[in-house]
Amino acid sequence: MADNPQAQARPARPLSPHLTIYHWAPTMLVSITHRVTGVGLSVGMLVLAWWLVAISNGPDGYQGFYNLVGSPIGLLAMFGFTWALAFHTLNGIRHLAFDLGYGFKKETARLSALLVIGLSLLVAAAIFALVWTGHAGYLG
Repeated sequence: MADNPQAQARPARPLSPHLTIYHWAPTMLVSITHRVTGVGLSVGMLVLAWWLVAISNGPDGYQGFYNLVGSPIGLLAMFGFTWALAFHTLNGIRHLAFDLGYGFKKETARLSALLVIGLSLLVAAAIFALVWTGHAGYLG
């Protein structure tokens, strides 16, 4: 192709826009996060299956699972799973509103995206606090 004079005479085509030139809007962030939390919830379901198998193996089988989930890394992972579930649920409700024809105005979509982010963190923290303090209803 280098021997072709027509190929050399063509002006250079513009490059596609790169992610660095985009302005990160809340709507863009929740769209990407919704996909990531969906994958995270799939991985979390494997942990849930492991939990059920560990319970079925009795106290000795459950102890290994309990030790891992009770560690700081395990607690962080469980908080992440709880947050992913809250986020995915709230953003799913947001998308349901979109399906019904509500929330398409730019400012409304931006506000609902920010609400999903804030409320998901609040819901996850509340659930985690209830379980951590033993007020979730299954202790005591």
